[in-house]
Amino acid sequence: MRGLFAKFKEGLQKTHSKLVHEIKRVLTRSPRMDAATLEELEQILLGADLGVAMTQQILEAVRKAYETQGSAGLDVFSVAAREVARSLATPRSELRKAAHQTTVVSIVGVNGTGKTTTAAKLAYAVRQQGHTALLAACDTFRAAAIEQLKLWGQRLNVEVIAGAYGADPAAVAHDAVAAARARGVDYVFLDTAGRLHTKHNLMQELQKVHRVVGRQIPGAPHEVLLVVDAHTGMNALQQAREFHKAVCLTGLVVTKLDGTSKGGIVVAIQKELGVPVKFVGLGEQPDDLQPFDAEQFARALFEE
Repeated sequence: MRGLFAKFKEGLQKTHSKLVHEIKRVLTRSPRMDAATLEELEQILLGADLGVAMTQQILEAVRKAYETQGSAGLDVFSVAAREVARSLATPRSELRKAAHQTTVVSIVGVNGTGKTTTAAKLAYAVRQQGHTALLAACDTFRAAAIEQLKLWGQRLNVEVIAGAYGADPAAVAHDAVAAARARGVDYVFLDTAGRLHTKHNLMQELQKVHRVVGRQIPGAPHEVLLVVDAHTGMNALQQAREFHKAVCLTGLVVTKLDGTSKGGIVVAIQKELGVPVKFVGLGEQPDDLQPFDAEQFARALFEE
């Protein structure tokens, strides 16, 4: 686990530095937890996109700790880390596995969040665990998306099922699931087209893809993972709300955490929607997509 914590710490460096630096600045100037200090702390936590609910929870815990211990015994960082870890802890963070049949995982989200790369990295991850995997190029709008997935498939030695550019995404998903079932493949990852959460017709198309695979394997897709880019901060929360309404998300993948100071968005989305964060992207390499660990994440955010 040492390796995972080091990865989290490195990936959250920007968020961590900003949080710790600003909190220390406030506490050094004013160790008493008066209204003004709490208000400054509130601004810092909201600035890291931890969200209103989580911020209030942390401030309440800090206030209580201050009342019982005074400023001498108060460690704001460990209080914050404890609250975040408690809030994010979920028993459902690993990828589901359907019993005795192919598991279908649908990868959804807006354009540019890293869906194609995420689909490939998840295929890599399950193969590392000894499972077989297949990739489905269901983004038939962007010719480059099919090529990109095929390149990943070659690099990782994972078969890619693709249709022609402009083909019906549901037909590609159907063919991929049929191929996986015929060969007894453990996991199929559907790389769906990026779509704005405000576009009703594209959301209906995504629902159709899910209906088609659900007719082939009851209960499929077993996972619907929304990929969000950490850089987009609170916009990611709005995307998550709308996708959740349309297709009922089972988990989140938060990418590009290594380049942002808004890493708190992970906390805000899970807190509001109750959708567990399953993976976080901490870099470019196939193994930089890491299973989410609430305690390691909270420590990496706040530990001095």
